[in-house]
Amino acid sequence: MAGITNAEFTMKLIPYGFDTVTIGGYNTDRESIEACKKIIARGRKEFNYPKEEIYEVIENEVNTIKNSFDITVSANLRGHTPDSLIEISKIPQLDIIEINCHCRQEELVAVGCGQSMLLRPDLEDYIKEVVKKSKSKVSLKMRANVEGVDNLEIAKLAESCGVDYLHIDAMKIGVKDADFDLIEKISKNTNIFIIGNNSINSISQAEKMLNAGANAISIARAAISGKLSFDLNEIKI
Repeated sequence: MAGITNAEFTMKLIPYGFDTVTIGGYNTDRESIEACKKIIARGRKEFNYPKEEIYEVIENEVNTIKNSFDITVSANLRGHTPDSLIEISKIPQLDIIEINCHCRQEELVAVGCGQSMLLRPDLEDYIKEVVKKSKSKVSLKMRANVEGVDNLEIAKLAESCGVDYLHIDAMKIGVKDADFDLIEKISKNTNIFIIGNNSINSISQAEKMLNAGANAISIARAAISGKLSFDLNEIKI
């Protein structure tokens, strides 16, 4: 949740049973930063930092979390090219960088970032470059069911490129619940570690995602207040 998930926000939620937190999304290069400015201009909350400051900003956020909790920290990153993501992966205490193939704001889509990356012909080269040169583990967060995108093909591509985690926002237009059938399909046809996201607002929904084949779950909107109405330690599968 861009503009919200920083160190202060995530540290409120760690006691509910999370073993990993993701900060961001952060804009890391000229294209994504210029798109961010346009998004802010129409009233949406975003993290807005100059390119020359973004490394230090993320490093400070990571260190703030790590100084208080023994927890895995991931940073969700937007970037038109791999170079800025690779640079941020050098932050000493950052465990995971996450390639953002997820955000759907039209300003980001227009510059080839966010979910539009799923349609880019150079996506394979992009992912391979990040995986090869990253100093941290690599996650790829994808929005499911984007028009013109083969979900399973993307999952298999991520796996073949050596991505450590596939973070799936299992949304489906016209469906209020997560696309659990998609999670099951990907889990049965790949061996990649799946983080299931979307509509996780209760223990039963978390268990449903895990039973569909996800290896882990992530929570966003249900935690937007900085609190959860349930404890993740209660999950049973």
